Amino acid sequence: MRERTDGEGFATRAIHAGERPDPTTHAHNTPIYATATFAFDTAAEKEAAVDRALEWDPTSYFYSRTGNPTTRALEEKVASLEGAEDAVVAASGMASVASTLFAHLEQGDHLVVGDELFVITKVLWEEDLPRRGIDVTAVEMTDLAAVEAAITPKTKLLFFETSTNPRLRMPDITALAELGHRHGLIVVADNTFLGPALLRPIEHGADLVLHAATKYLSGHGDAVSGVVSGPKRLLDPIRKQTDTFGQAPSPFASFLVLRGIRTLPLRSAKGSENALAIARFLEASPKVEWVSYPGLASHPDHELSRRQLGGGSSGAMVTFKPRGDVEGMAAFTDHLALCDIAVSLGDVFTLVYPRPKDGGLVRVSVGCEDVTDIVADFERGLAHVNGDAG
Repeated sequence: MRERTDGEGFATRAIHAGERPDPTTHAHNTPIYATATFAFDTAAEKEAAVDRALEWDPTSYFYSRTGNPTTRALEEKVASLEGAEDAVVAASGMASVASTLFAHLEQGDHLVVGDELFVITKVLWEEDLPRRGIDVTAVEMTDLAAVEAAITPKTKLLFFETSTNPRLRMPDITALAELGHRHGLIVVADNTFLGPALLRPIEHGADLVLHAATKYLSGHGDAVSGVVSGPKRLLDPIRKQTDTFGQAPSPFASFLVLRGIRTLPLRSAKGSENALAIARFLEASPKVEWVSYPGLASHPDHELSRRQLGGGSSGAMVTFKPRGDVEGMAAFTDHLALCDIAVSLGDVFTLVYPRPKDGGLVRVSVGCEDVTDIVADFERGLAHVNGDAG
């Protein structure tokens, strides 16, 4: 077949990187290699393939738990977009988080994490890591002095979200990376809430970047997947841990994420454009107590967001609190007719996630609908909220 190129631009690589017409059938889409095992012509060929695979060569296939061509295409695509040497795909975002932490931490080590993280990540560091003799300190990652004060001689790794869940605070990645490296730490950024079309943490000094690929990378709410990108020397232990923990992704899920990433730049731009309009609408509403969105001048990390994200889009996540606490929250969400109540994010659909345990705030994953329709639906919900500020 003729020589191919991935191109240079981000959108071009989102479409082309990692993918080529199938060399056997010339099928244009990457096939779903729905196979558990791979066949060999000779015993020696089998043994060589197994040896290479167990040295964590991701292109040596003998069993799909360890490596699969559909998943490998996804790894190459994500690595290209992140500006990383390689990537490891796992069965879920939490599989990627867990395999990363367990690959690089052992009994007696210490971990510094952000104090506002995805709830299951929080369960991992509050319950599972301490049971394995790994100490954890949670700090506000926007407070560099607090981060440095939390580091001990046993600290091995610094873990934070690039936009926190749910309040959307944005730490200074460059400053955290410099601080972490000064202390010899591995710096890990969970970039699920933004995605590589908007922010690439490796460019700011992070060693590893994680995604729940279920979210913005997939973009269509139809696949569960996770991925971590970075240098091979740090990824090989993660690839081994993903294999030994049995966290292999489904080839079908990898195919769906591959398909979704092709439109990532378009979805990221549209979602961010809509989110800014929604945030401005909410900020102007007397039915709303406060709004958190990095694209608003009122956000405490607004200037950092402009600098870190290149002055353009600020993401498609918006968090706000209707007046009336939990009752106001429910009055808003329960009267929506277009936007669904759901726990995930990063979808082309706008999804609202009410959080009564956080005092009645609402986290919104703004989708790609016509923004006038989203605003009309939010007006419908807010009409049932008591607007008395007193």
